Amino acid sequence: MSLAGRAALLLALAVAVFAIVMALGSMRPGRRGWMESAERSVYGVFGFTSVAIATLWAGLLTDNFELRNVAEYTSSTLGDEFKLSALWGSQAGSLLLWAWMFTGFAALAVFTNRRKNRELMPVVIAVLMVIAIFFTGLLSFATSPFETLAVVPEEGRGLNPLLQNPYMVIHPPLLYLGYVGLAIPFAFAIAALVTRRLDTAWITATRRWMIVSWLFLGVGILLGARWAYEELGWGGYWAWDPVENAAFMPWLVATAFLHSVMVQERRGMLKVWNMVLIILTFTLALFGTFLTRSGIVASVHAFGESTLGPYFAAFIGLILVGSIGLLILRLPDLRSQHSLESYVSREAVFLYNNLLLLGLAFATFWGTVFPILSEAARGSRITVGQGYYDQVAIPIGIALLILTGVGPLIAWRKASLDQLRRRFEIPVAAAAAGAGVLWIFTDAWSNWAAGAVFTAAIFVATTILGEFWRGMKVRHALGNVSWPGALTSMIGRNRRRYGGYIVHLGVVVLFVGLAGSSTFSSQGDFALRTGESGTVAGYTFVAEATERGRTEHVGTVASRIGVFDEDGDRVTTMVPAVNFYFADEQRSTEVAIDSRPTRDLYIVLAGLSEDGVARISVFVNPLVMWLWISGIIMVIGGIVAAWPGLPALRRETAAAAERGEKRARA
Repeated sequence: MSLAGRAALLLALAVAVFAIVMALGSMRPGRRGWMESAERSVYGVFGFTSVAIATLWAGLLTDNFELRNVAEYTSSTLGDEFKLSALWGSQAGSLLLWAWMFTGFAALAVFTNRRKNRELMPVVIAVLMVIAIFFTGLLSFATSPFETLAVVPEEGRGLNPLLQNPYMVIHPPLLYLGYVGLAIPFAFAIAALVTRRLDTAWITATRRWMIVSWLFLGVGILLGARWAYEELGWGGYWAWDPVENAAFMPWLVATAFLHSVMVQERRGMLKVWNMVLIILTFTLALFGTFLTRSGIVASVHAFGESTLGPYFAAFIGLILVGSIGLLILRLPDLRSQHSLESYVSREAVFLYNNLLLLGLAFATFWGTVFPILSEAARGSRITVGQGYYDQVAIPIGIALLILTGVGPLIAWRKASLDQLRRRFEIPVAAAAAGAGVLWIFTDAWSNWAAGAVFTAAIFVATTILGEFWRGMKVRHALGNVSWPGALTSMIGRNRRRYGGYIVHLGVVVLFVGLAGSSTFSSQGDFALRTGESGTVAGYTFVAEATERGRTEHVGTVASRIGVFDEDGDRVTTMVPAVNFYFADEQRSTEVAIDSRPTRDLYIVLAGLSEDGVARISVFVNPLVMWLWISGIIMVIGGIVAAWPGLPALRRETAAAAERGEKRARA
């Protein structure tokens, strides 16, 4: 098994080198067959990495403890779903997953472009295979997932208890899909620079790749927050951990690109800026992979000490220097066709949006690397706390939320005062009325940031719903169809625009959940004997019984807690627990959560003494459910935006949209 896996990786490495030779050689006249060989070689690289990952998965599922990765990260009592996810519990296994997903995306990109973008594809293949060579080279020579043990143990050490959670089965693969997907737009951008095909062809070829990668990364981040909420037992879901930041930064820059690229398509502007964003997005994706594997940051998400840091640093440096150098050479070919005509225009709003997103990304980057730099310079690590991030992120986040609503209301090129008045009067009035209601009937304004977020959310939601309403009126009038038919027809004929609006609605819901849960949470810590109680935020928590259980894999102690409201009525019964895993002799908490639209009840069992005293921490977290609902909304919007449409349909869409805008202005 070890030999088969190693051989597959070496063959993938060799075929990737061959693909580069064939792809670059095909750029000379009369060598069409070379390009076909290069394309088949890309498929071959994916095939060999598939053999490698299937081999390791087979070893994990069959308890082949001869392999170090199997012996150190699984046990015979571990469930099959966690044996499969143990692959990315190890450093080498996670790199193999990265390589496999990446080569799969590369093969798909080649397959979908086998009859188009022919001038770009030789360089695209070469760039993708250089990346493949780096990862297969690491797996072949630096950190093999098929390393064997001289003495085969009878039982494995088991998987880290923190990873034995359903969200850790799906969260890392989604993040990796986001990371590797960003390589496709990067490869097309480099190909456009090399071949001087600097029109919008490379953007058109990669738009859906960027949307899908952005979506995978965003959902992966949210699922990681859900995992932290359920598994770490501290009542929160986001702590600005270095590895959390590593995924957040490329997502921010990709978000900036998705907005600014519309300016290039519509107005022929920001060409250099968009190239910089593409390069920066992929570089940050590699940087995130580097952070988790270099051993330079302390994180519950990161792997331990490693020798891979210098390899990643060198590769990131090569990518960054080579890309920026090529961009500088092509600056004369990247002149904008138009200039910014007004600071009150849609393209200006997109530019403000970009600056804020990049500002937040830089602040996050600085907070992440500052402890590393301080240790290198002074010999002692200065930790950057959550207060730093909150001071930066809260005002930037509120400004971004407001711009989300402002953008659709402002015309391209230059907006007139009359247009601004007509488009803004209803959303501003709705926001003002909403702020008044919140002030009179709730304590939302007890915190200025939360009040600002709720008010901005009303403004943005009104703006987006207004865009849907205006579009529906146009379709209803032009097509003589029912209102539901007008809605589905409108979305179907302009998926990118209205899919984006749905994503923006998801962002509004996300901000509401963030503001409510982070600002108005209540907490209490109690030591309760059976029959005793404690109160938090109007809820009474009564210790009713203790429970113990045992399987061959894990032992459990739990406390049954009855929850009652202010009237004495039972709300629910919750059972927080502590697990002890026998294979690796580690313990973990099992949080009890009762989730409702308005609040979460969250109980952590810190310990249960022999005489029956349960030490519990209780959190009442408002609006947390809306964080997870926002992810569903954004997934729906992302799918709508990325879903392909027929060329004729797209032409009709553009015409209908133009007619609709004219009618709306009238």
